[in-house]
Amino acid sequence: MNKCPGQDSSKAHPENITCVNCGYVAEIFSDEIKVKCPKCKNLICRERMPSCVDWCKAARDCIGEGNYKLYTKEKALFLKNKLIKEMEDYFGSDARRIAHAKKVMGFAEKILKLEKADWNIVVPASILHDVGIKLAEEKYGSNAGYLQEKEGPEIARKILLKLGVKKENINEICQIIACHHSPGEIDSINFKVLYDSDWLVNFGDELGNSGQEKIGRLIDKVFLTKTGKAMAEGIYLKQKTEN
Repeated sequence: MNKCPGQDSSKAHPENITCVNCGYVAEIFSDEIKVKCPKCKNLICRERMPSCVDWCKAARDCIGEGNYKLYTKEKALFLKNKLIKEMEDYFGSDARRIAHAKKVMGFAEKILKLEKADWNIVVPASILHDVGIKLAEEKYGSNAGYLQEKEGPEIARKILLKLGVKKENINEICQIIACHHSPGEIDSINFKVLYDSDWLVNFGDELGNSGQEKIGRLIDKVFLTKTGKAMAEGIYLKQKTEN
């Protein structure tokens, strides 16, 4: 097999890239996706251009299994960071909603590994699941769950299209957002992971002065995955015991 010309590092040339964290102008080579800022150590990612690795059927054999996995991991990291930035820009000064989305995302990343859900669906859905709140409050003066579900999918779709997410993934992500307060409408593992992740953040608000037995029953009733239930027990039953 002839070597792909895209792998010829001799054609790489240095460029400048500005760190969004501290403003330092760092050097990045044309064949690099990211570099660490020499000043603040923040990870700087360039605007990612489409690569033949994204569509070529021979990509895995061409660049090798290790490089292919690394590329896929870096591609996912790039998308996650861009989605977080879009979500932050959308919510603006609403620090509470931004923090909530990040917490849900954190739980989702832990659960999906054990439940074997699709990162490409669950993580974007976790970051954008509540984007309908803002418009619901503006239009209806309410953040009721069914209004979030009504307004959220179209907002999320625009963000996902802007970032070049596959249309089939966008459709599933938006379906999950459209019923993320309504278990039973979708029975996929991707939905269940997002649903449990959201509840892991919100569950404490529903407990009040509930005792251990009631908390256990609520956990068993609310959570849809084995991992989600185990995490809820570890967090909320432990908290009540310590208190």
